[in-house]
Order: sequence, then structure tokens, then C-alpha cells
Amino acid sequence: MTAKPAAKSARPKTGGASSAISPARRKAFAILLEIERNHGHSDDLLRSPRVSALSAQDRNLCTTLVMGTLRWQILLDHRIQPLLAKPNARLDPEIRITLRLGALQLLFLDRIPTHAAVSESVALAKSAGHKFAAGMVNAVLRKLAAQPKQLHEPASNLTPAQLAEATAHPAWLVERWVANYGTEAARAICLHGQRQPELNIRISSNASPELEAQLAEQGIVLELGAILTSARRVISGDIAASAAFQSGQIRIQDEGSQLVAELAGHGKNILDCCAAPGGKTLILAERNLQAQITACELNPARFRALRQRLAETEVHDPNLAGHIEVRQADAAELTSEPGYGLILADVPCSGTGTLGRNPEIRHRLELPDLARHHQHQCAILRGALRAAGNDSITANTGPVRVIYSTCSLEPEENSEIIRDVLASSPDWQQVSLANAIGQLLEEGCLTQSCLESLLHSIAEDGSLMLLPGRLGPDAATDGFFIAMLEKRS
Repeated sequence: MTAKPAAKSARPKTGGASSAISPARRKAFAILLEIERNHGHSDDLLRSPRVSALSAQDRNLCTTLVMGTLRWQILLDHRIQPLLAKPNARLDPEIRITLRLGALQLLFLDRIPTHAAVSESVALAKSAGHKFAAGMVNAVLRKLAAQPKQLHEPASNLTPAQLAEATAHPAWLVERWVANYGTEAARAICLHGQRQPELNIRISSNASPELEAQLAEQGIVLELGAILTSARRVISGDIAASAAFQSGQIRIQDEGSQLVAELAGHGKNILDCCAAPGGKTLILAERNLQAQITACELNPARFRALRQRLAETEVHDPNLAGHIEVRQADAAELTSEPGYGLILADVPCSGTGTLGRNPEIRHRLELPDLARHHQHQCAILRGALRAAGNDSITANTGPVRVIYSTCSLEPEENSEIIRDVLASSPDWQQVSLANAIGQLLEEGCLTQSCLESLLHSIAEDGSLMLLPGRLGPDAATDGFFIAMLEKRS
């Protein structure tokens, strides 16, 4: 699990603390400081123009530093604290970040020279206005440099508390996963959270038949998806810089996320309740070219981004033009008009199934948040049920259906939502996703190799739980919960 970033960026030779800091470290420090102050998310900040402007080597190093520091922050703090002159002292945010960045390079990154990690961390402290703390940073990091590198893989017989410490996860979360899924599953979830996630793409329905050959000529190496026939794994190459990505012929999207929209199936009048950023909306549209699709989003910034993305996609894919309507609306306030036959409610959640991709979640989430999420998610699902039509004519393919999904591993956001909402919705019932999985296989959308693992992941109530690191050796998806509800006839 030791990260191996690109070769170290050359440092400017001019004098001064600021000039002694490589561009990658300077940008990583700024991003981590924003996250520490709750001003952003790592995935958004790492896609910002200030990072895109870096060289490829510096972008890779910046990403390694940001994601590695966030993933290992709990353990880094645990290793740093005893080396402080006053272990219980509260450090300024700039110094905390500086020490974490230096500690990550010393303990986890094999190709970073010790002198670079220490000297540039000292320069960061001075550049941030903490000249008097630079000596302390130097002393702490030199002590760390004399210690052994961090073990790459935790033992398999650890207690929940030991597993949490070894994999830098909050103990309360790991204890829950052990209780809900067992020790081995919890260990797999924790290990998945410490690895760089696979980069998955979806090939759009209008893509050129020569697309993959063209990408190969550009040095982009792909492998077949583990779950879906339209998915690919990016093995090497800058997919985001390709013309195919810019034109919408391919989209970056986790395979588990793609599966959610695939399992929704077919309908005539379709609603995507919480549609941003739009990946699932586009899959629904591609799978239902004759349907009218409404995509709702409440958050103003996400609504604008969704509207722009869908508009750009329609320009490149005329098949999608004219049958996706984007609305800024609160899914919890939906009414029975006009009545939809197929509804996807992929609701906002804690995101504990995506800790490898969004590591800062583990530092922000607290147990009371789950109860707050629960109330909001119940309200959205009830709104989705209200928005459903009254008969199968609306659905055009059988019963009126609502698909509920999250990227959370927590029962409060998953099975308990279904239980609580169905308790007050006698016209609805939960149905097993086994038939929907079989239908995808018949349609050629699903790989045969994953069928057994998917069916094995269906719970007694018929819901599907994709646990990170547990679907199979070749299917390293994020964590997702998916349930299907049908209106009684």
C-alpha cells in the first residue's frame, strides 16, 4: 500500500522560504488547509484550475500528498503527538498540516528523500508565517525520519480498536462495521479506504466503434469492467485529457454507481430525484431513449453544474437531445403530479462507502449525523413515492418502481430507511433485485463473471449491498446500497 509518486519535482534554486517549496507541495498544503477549515472537498479541489496548471509530475505528487495525508491523518497525528515538547498542545492549523505532510513523506512514500521532506516542510512553516515554529517542525520530522516506515498491511487478527488505529479510521466507525458485517468484511472496507480507487469509465451509447483503438494510440490502456459490459478500467494514461472525454464519448464513473442506474431498468416517464452530478441521469437516458426524463437537484451550485453538463452532453449526443428536463426542486417536497413510472432516489448520504475516494469524510462525520441524514432521506423517499404514477401504463414496462440508493454503509441510511417509510406506505412493497440483475444479464449489460457475487450480495429483504473490497478480486467498487420498491397493483 506504499504510494509511489512520480519523480520528485525540481525545486527552484532561488533563495527564500517560499521559493524553496516545490509547486506540488505548495498546492497540496493549500488544499489541505482549505479542507481542514471545512472549505471544500478533496475531489473538487484536486480538479481545480490551480492543480490542472501543474506539470503531470507535480499533479501526481500533489494528489498523492493530499489523498495520502487525508487517508492516514489519524495515524500521522498518533505518530507525531508523542514527539512534541508538549504532546497535548493545540497546534495552529498551518503547523498541523505541515507536520502531517512531512510525516506522510517520511513514513509512507518510498521515493521522497528525507532531506526534501524535512527541508520543504520547514520552508512551508516559515512561508505560512510561523517562523518560530520552524525549529519544532525540523526537530519532530528528524525524529520521525529515524523511526521505521509504517507497516503496509495490518494483521488479520486485530481487535476493532487495533484495526481502526492500523488503518487510520475512526474507531466508532470500524466498531460498527465489525458489528454489522463481521471482522473480515470490516478489514476489507478499511483496506479499501486506504488505497487509491480504481479509475472506471463508461463508454456512452454514441461512442465510435474505433474509440478504444484510438485511445490505445494515445497511450491510454483500458481493461474490461468487472461488472458492466459498457464499463472499462483505466490502467494507464491521462483519460481526462483525451478528446473522447472532452466530447462526452466516455465518462468517469465508479462501476457501482453505474450499476445503480442500470438496475433501475426501463420506463416511460422517469424521475431522477437528486440528479447531480448527472452520471446516473445519462445512463437512464441512454437506456430509455424514448422516455421523458426529469432530473431534479436542490443545491443551486450543483443544479447549475448539472444543467451545464447535460446540455453539453446533448450537443455531442443528438439521441439525448430534447428528452431530459432539468429542474431545481426539493425531492422531499414532490407531489403526485405528473406521476412517474420509474423513479431513482439516489439520496445525499454520509458517503462512508467512498472513503478511499473522499477520505476527509472520516474526519468530519459524527454519529449524530446519521440520525440527521435518516430524517432527510426518509423525507426524500416519501416524496419519491408521492411522485409515482398510479398504474403500469405510466411505467410502460410493468409495475411502477422506485429505486432507492446511497453510497453509505450505515443501516440508518439504508435498510432502516426502507423499513420506516414502508411502515407508513401500505401501497408499496420491497422486491428483490435478483430479477433486475437477471434482466441485465439477459440484455448483455452485465458480465457473467460477477453474477454469482452480485446474487450473493442480496440481503434477505431483497436489497443489494456492495461492500468495498468484498464483491470480488476484480470488482473493487465503492460501497453502495440499492433497494427496489414497487407499487402494489
